[in-house]
Amino acid sequence: MDDGTRLVLRAIDELPDDAFDAPTLLPGWTRRHLVAHLHYNAEALRRLLSWARTGVESRMYESAEHRAAEIEAGAKLPVPELRRLVHDSADALAADVAALPADAWANEVVTAQGRTVPATEIVWMRTREVAVHAVDLDCGVGFEDLPADLVEALITDALRRRTAQGHGPALARWLTGRADQAPELGPWL
Repeated sequence: MDDGTRLVLRAIDELPDDAFDAPTLLPGWTRRHLVAHLHYNAEALRRLLSWARTGVESRMYESAEHRAAEIEAGAKLPVPELRRLVHDSADALAADVAALPADAWANEVVTAQGRTVPATEIVWMRTREVAVHAVDLDCGVGFEDLPADLVEALITDALRRRTAQGHGPALARWLTGRADQAPELGPWL
C-alpha cells in the first residue's frame, strides 16, 4: 500500500496543473476526477478502519449517488487543493492503518460493493486502488512499472471478481488460447 501510494502521489505531483483537465484511462473521468476519487477513497477506507476499531458501523459511502457527487465536487476544486487533499488523506489513512490494534484486523466490515470482509482486506483494497489508478492517470506509469508480485495479485483478484460476475468460461477460453480476443468485460474497479 505504501509503495503504491508513493507511486501515485509522485505521478500526481509531477503533473503540471493544466494537465489535470486531461482525460484518464477511465471513460468520462479527467485526472481531476481520479485524484478526487483517490482522496475520497482514502477517507472511505478510514471509515472502515474506524468501524473495525470501534465496532460502530461506518459505511464507506452513504450511497453510490453520494460517492459520485463527492467525486464531481472534488473534481471542481483548485489543483493545489486537490494535491493537498490527496496527500493529507493518504497520510491519515496510513496512520490509521498503523494504529489499528492487532485484534481489530479480524473484525468484519462491509465494502462499497456490499461484500463482508475482514479489516485485513482494507490494505489490499487501497493497494489495488493506488496501483491501478497510477496507471489510469495515463501519465507514464504502466503495469510494467509495478512489482511482479503486485501484478500477479491484481490478475488473481481480477480473475476472482470476473469469475464471480459469471465471466469464468469466457476468461478460460481466452486465457487458454481458445479465443482470438479477450472478452468485453467492462471496468472492474
